Amino acid sequence: MRSTGLSMDASTTARREVLISGASISGPALAYWLHRSGFAVTVVEKAGALRDGGYPIDVRGTAVEVVRRMGILPQLRDAHIDSRRCTFLDADGGAVASVNPRAVAGSVEGQDLEVRRGDLAALLHATVRDDVEFLFNDSIDTLDQSAQGVDVTFRSGRRRTFDLVVGADGMHSATRESLFGPEEQFHRYLGYCFAIFTMPNTFGLSHELMLWNTPGKAAALYAVGDTDEVHAFLNFHRPEPPFDSLGNRDAQRDLVATVFAGAGWEVPGMVDAMRDADDLFFDTAGQIRMPRWSSGRVALVGDAAYAPSFLTGQGSSLALVGAYMLAHALATNRDHTAAFAAYEREVREFVAMNQALIDKGGATLFPTTVRALERRNTMLRGLVTLPSPTAQPAHSALILPDFAPVP
Repeated sequence: MRSTGLSMDASTTARREVLISGASISGPALAYWLHRSGFAVTVVEKAGALRDGGYPIDVRGTAVEVVRRMGILPQLRDAHIDSRRCTFLDADGGAVASVNPRAVAGSVEGQDLEVRRGDLAALLHATVRDDVEFLFNDSIDTLDQSAQGVDVTFRSGRRRTFDLVVGADGMHSATRESLFGPEEQFHRYLGYCFAIFTMPNTFGLSHELMLWNTPGKAAALYAVGDTDEVHAFLNFHRPEPPFDSLGNRDAQRDLVATVFAGAGWEVPGMVDAMRDADDLFFDTAGQIRMPRWSSGRVALVGDAAYAPSFLTGQGSSLALVGAYMLAHALATNRDHTAAFAAYEREVREFVAMNQALIDKGGATLFPTTVRALERRNTMLRGLVTLPSPTAQPAHSALILPDFAPVP
């Protein structure tokens, strides 16, 4: 693996042990950079194994440079989903416009990447699995901080002490809740709920996305290749979060079915497939906004600290960049308090710019009124004859520092 300029002089950091909760994107990425800096790293993951498959995610701008420095950019380019077209449909299933997917996403051809979430997670894990301890099918039960370290009790009953703990356990982070309190005080609801699942590709779709809209409702079928299944997506506007459904899978299915009752196109069949899907993921579109990302010897990274929502297309990119910057801060500041402060100081503006994408039209694809839908369709018809736009500034607004020797 090529040199990244990372210090290999670990004499002052070799004894620092770090526990990372979460083995999806930001967790393994952070583990990689911390290990390269001389830390002893353990990753705990509540699932019994890595989650394979999964919906497509984007790696853009600054995040592309992160994966390049990790040496995994060639593999991600091989895994890149080369979508050829995105077709927008009206209420009856008629075509409104068929455009280049990059024109809609704001990505840069030949630079930004789209891959299956599971492919990225598997590649990150493969990069660190021989150097980092992984504890699957377990999770943190309690954290007890002191001046010397963090005493951790796991749900399995094992007990260990670490110098530092990092929560990389997603938008609904248990680590965040244990330190800072209930998610509600940090969650900014964006007015949408969504369900994602896979279903048989009986539509003859290949390397393409089809998106059906009526005001406040959207249904999409996404074929990421020539496979026999597609990713199905049902999204709808709701003024308030459906709290009574969030923890109940049957209630989620019933809610989606009720919202889309009587819808046209292929939606009835999608709802039927959702009923039988064993990989259904239901959630609200929201962001995590916190005044600080650390408490004592525990810090947060990725969605646990600053989830931007799928509406921005920046969740995985923020996770990769945030992991790099947190590792850099810890590698260049022996004192964890100074390191966490530097991490926040250097990353917060970048996070804010990406979260603000939703305030600048990030939900344009999902209009909630007839008038807004007409405006969007007019815009889409214009894109057919225009070149793809350049990347939005927020994608690459952060210059990554090189790792320097620990003072």
